[in-house]
Amino acid sequence: MSQPKVPTDSEVEAVEAVDILMAQVRKAPGEFRTVAAMAGALDWDLATLDQAFRRHLHRDAQTFLDGARVEAACKMLLGHFGPPLQTGDALGFASHTAFAAQFHRRTGMTPGRYQGLGLDGAGFTLDLPADYRLEDVLAYHGRDPLSLSEQVEAGVLRKAVLVHGQPVILELALKGRTARIKVRGEAPVSPRLMGAVHRKAVRMLGLGMDPGSFEDSLSAQPAFQALVAPRRGLRIPLTADVWESLVWAILGQQVNLAFAYSLRRKLTELCGGAPAAGLRAHPGPREVAALEPEALTRQQFSRSKAEYLILAARAVAAGDLPLEALPAGTATTAAAELSSRRGIGPWTTHYVMMRGCGFGDCVPLGDSGLTAALQRHLGLDHRPGTRETAELMAPFAPHRSLATFHLWASLKGVPA
Repeated sequence: MSQPKVPTDSEVEAVEAVDILMAQVRKAPGEFRTVAAMAGALDWDLATLDQAFRRHLHRDAQTFLDGARVEAACKMLLGHFGPPLQTGDALGFASHTAFAAQFHRRTGMTPGRYQGLGLDGAGFTLDLPADYRLEDVLAYHGRDPLSLSEQVEAGVLRKAVLVHGQPVILELALKGRTARIKVRGEAPVSPRLMGAVHRKAVRMLGLGMDPGSFEDSLSAQPAFQALVAPRRGLRIPLTADVWESLVWAILGQQVNLAFAYSLRRKLTELCGGAPAAGLRAHPGPREVAALEPEALTRQQFSRSKAEYLILAARAVAAGDLPLEALPAGTATTAAAELSSRRGIGPWTTHYVMMRGCGFGDCVPLGDSGLTAALQRHLGLDHRPGTRETAELMAPFAPHRSLATFHLWASLKGVPA
């Protein structure tokens, strides 16, 4: 994707068809044992189905089907459906081995361990992939050493978050091939709470995506291999929720990172969660929606930035902008929803889609770090403009989000 644009009638029809199909699969994944069954539900051939999913969802149909089954398995296991492997049978996996492998890859846990969430105390352990770059993930989350919401020290990330409205401190201790997660706070431990904590941990650690297909796709492109080789295994750590990515994006518009960090600290101090263990939870949309622009302009926010942030918060708080639901839909719908809002242009839209929603083929055109990285990597005598950036990023499709992250990392070793 490049600039968000109004879909054509045929695209609208395709998006509507994909939305309907995704809802059907999520409602009854066991009834769709193959991608062919998905295509049959729309009376499409396999090529048309896959093309539509890649274009509008940034993933192939099989990847979506596997993910929908695992999401359903998580709900069933926390509801104590029965023996874990029977869950895989009910959801249409070809074998117990296939179920266990897909579940572990997407959740970092075996089905049996996952079923114990909330019953085995206020903690759990995630298995990390063999090529996991834990130093990069810790560096990303600790990029503002003065942050009021998160701290990184000695391989441990501590982050204050709200889970189902309850303030908690997440501790993620990364070492070797494991991430040990502990929950601290007054919220009562339950399977529901720990399931939500698990989802946040998977997002923050970037475990929801597999860089293997992107890295394999570069085998015939030596120039791009040189970009990726030093950082094989790089993943995109997402924000704890989509709202946080939108705040980051709006605060980062037209300013340097240091000033954006400062604005985020001031916002957190102004209306973030109550202090706990030295941290404050990132302000939610309701807290920001209650502000008036003058409260932010007094904190060095520009008038426009203050208005854009508060408008977005009020739209989310009122349910007019279903921000947290966007990752479950299509990238096309997410782009249209975001870019229709005042103050959310192409760069902000694609940043949120990439960092908040986890869509895989986004390019934040106009990003100064991206253009600087392209200039250096390709040996250009100029910074590429918007159109040239889109052309230079085209060969990375359908993995332009991860390519963007590699280019950012190439500048300073830590993603922006």
